[in-house]
This record gives sequence, structure tokens and C-alpha cells, in this order.
Amino acid sequence: MINSNKKLNNIKVARVATVSFFIETQLQEQIKFTNQAGAKVTLVSSENNPSQKFFGSDYVSINIPRNINLFRDFIALIRLWLLFRKTRFDIVHSVTPKAGLLCCIASKFSGVSVRLHTFTGQPWVELSGYKYFFSKSSDKIIGILNTHCYADSNSQKKFLLEEGVLTADKVSVLGLGSLAGVDLKRFNPNLYSMLNRSLIKKSLGIPKNAFVILFLGRVVRDKGIIELVSAFNSIFLKNENIYLLLSGPQELSLLDLGVKKGSELEKRIKFTGYTEIPEQYMAASNVLCIPSYREGFSTVVIEAAAMGLPAIGTNIYGLIDSIVDGETGLLVESKNVEQLANAILKLFNDIDLCQLLGRTAQKRVIKYFSSELINQQVIDEYARLLLEKKGS
Repeated sequence: MINSNKKLNNIKVARVATVSFFIETQLQEQIKFTNQAGAKVTLVSSENNPSQKFFGSDYVSINIPRNINLFRDFIALIRLWLLFRKTRFDIVHSVTPKAGLLCCIASKFSGVSVRLHTFTGQPWVELSGYKYFFSKSSDKIIGILNTHCYADSNSQKKFLLEEGVLTADKVSVLGLGSLAGVDLKRFNPNLYSMLNRSLIKKSLGIPKNAFVILFLGRVVRDKGIIELVSAFNSIFLKNENIYLLLSGPQELSLLDLGVKKGSELEKRIKFTGYTEIPEQYMAASNVLCIPSYREGFSTVVIEAAAMGLPAIGTNIYGLIDSIVDGETGLLVESKNVEQLANAILKLFNDIDLCQLLGRTAQKRVIKYFSSELINQQVIDEYARLLLEKKGS
């Protein structure tokens, strides 16, 4: 049984993210595993009332601004410092950029012995000017002040080293990557019959035999959503049985997406908004499309793979680890609408290939990316670092 040896008995761990949404969607199973290993986990993020229960973990609300706000950033830093000093955590482990910056400073100067951060993508890749400088410099500070850092993919690690953000001794990747793996009991295609899938499609206004392209994530520019809609627009009129399903918080309007109200294009694009059960939309889809400008390893890719879906993604660091081009999906150049449209058509026109890629993706996830495997690696890493500190 996982964690039955209580490797972290009575160890106090703080997991910190800028927003609780990240913890809720990415780290629930990992928090559960950490508690099962005997640790006492405290969660820290901005929201006063997170929507989920975290397996008996304490929750502390500290307003951590996502954008630069010197006054509010300073207040958050002081509150984190006071919390870390009072609670005397053995481990502070942050994710998300702003939480990472404030945590590394607060934990360093409050005497936390094991200070960790996991990088899941670099916002500064698409920035310029002072925002680029500040964001990249923040990542460098995170590397300097923390005990150790992790990249959620080998290609991201390589990128961080090449950019001079981290040194080789301060960053590693657990296993083959991923932040927390996939709960294979939850993301299981056998839970959905053909009737279930048809009913999900019907509820969305999609014909039961339609080919469905799924995008799952924040509907924002740097996720490549403009290019995805443009690519879909170039092919949908000639292919009546194809639909685009956009699932996630919608931060761009129809006008931003180049979709006219009442147009034929709008009729073929279905919006669901944020969902806590993405697996139901995966069950009703044929392929996941994630044409991001920047991305970490991408949990959604392996969740979809566990459901038997191949992925179309961009040839960028992070995604080149979660998608094996030609084996578990297809990679295209970032911001290239024509390549993206051709990749979609390739799988639409060759359903046997689409299903083969999906089966291969599923086998790969089961072998390398189950949540039990990934989360046990995290527990083992915590135990190793604590032992090193104790012996030094």
C-alpha cells in the first residue's frame, strides 16, 4: 500500500500556490498521499473559502497577487514570513510563479530547512520589457534561495539551464516528469458507456457520431486559442461532422476569438465554462488540442491520454515530453494555423490512426504517469532531503 511506511511521520509541510484553484485541480491526490505518509500538511493560497476539502489539511488564506503590486506583495511576504516562523515547517514547497518568489524569501529568512519549488512553465517567455526582466529575475531568485527546485519535464529543465535561470545542481525532474500524475481510477474510459458518451454530446448540442476536438484550460491567448479557432474556421464548413468543444474559464469574448454572434462557426463551437469533471468531456471527444505558446508538462494531456485520447500540441518545451510526436499525438509549430488545421484533418480523416495514437498514449500513461507512482516519488524525495539535512 502506498505510503504505509509513514516516511513523513510528524513532518510539517506547507504547500503554497497563488490561487487555491491550482491546488484543487492539480494537487489533491498529492496532498492526500502526503497526509497518508504521516505528514501534517498546511495549504496556503489567496482565497478565503476554497471550494474543496483537502483530506484534513489545514488551510491558511494569504492574499498573494498574481500581478506585480509592491504594497500587496510586501504584505503577503510579511504574512508568509510570520506563518513560517510561527509554525516552523520542516518543508515549504511552492508552485506558481508569484507564490514561488515570495515563499523562497519568507522561508529562507524564517529558517525553514527544506525549501522547494516546482516550475510548471515560464510566463516570461511571452513577455517583453520590464515585465520580462522582473519575471525571469524572479525565477533566478527562486533558484538561488530554495534548497532545491524541480521542473515538471526534462525539456523544461533543459530550457531553464540554457537560459541561465538555474544551475544543474539546483534542479531535477522526478521520474519522466509531470506535477502529480493522473488518478487512473478517475480518468478511466471504461466508466463511460457508448450511451453515456452520446448523452454527454446531446447535452452539449453535438450529434452522437460527431468528431469532437476538445480544448481544456483557460480560454486565453497564450494557450493558442486564437489559432485553434482560426484553424477550425478553415475546415469546419467542408466537414459537417466536426465540432470544437472549449472547456475552461472563458477570459476571451466571441469577438476576441473572431467568432460572429449567430454565425455557422458559433454553432459548431461549444463552450462549457469551468468544469470539475473534465473527464466527462474527454469521454465525449476524439482528440485533445492544446496549441499553447508556453506550457509545462501539461497534466491535461496525460489525463486525456488516460481516457484514450491522443493530443495535438505545439512543439515547445513541456509538451514535447507529454506528447510523443507520431506515437501518442501530433506536434505542430506554435502559432502556425495551417499546420494545426492539417493535424486536425489528419486525425479526422483517419479515425484508425486517431484511435491507435490514443491507445498508445493510454499505455504510456499507465506505465509512467499514474498518480500513485508520481506522488510516491515526491514522498521519497521529501524523506531523502530531510535525511540529508539531518545528517549535515
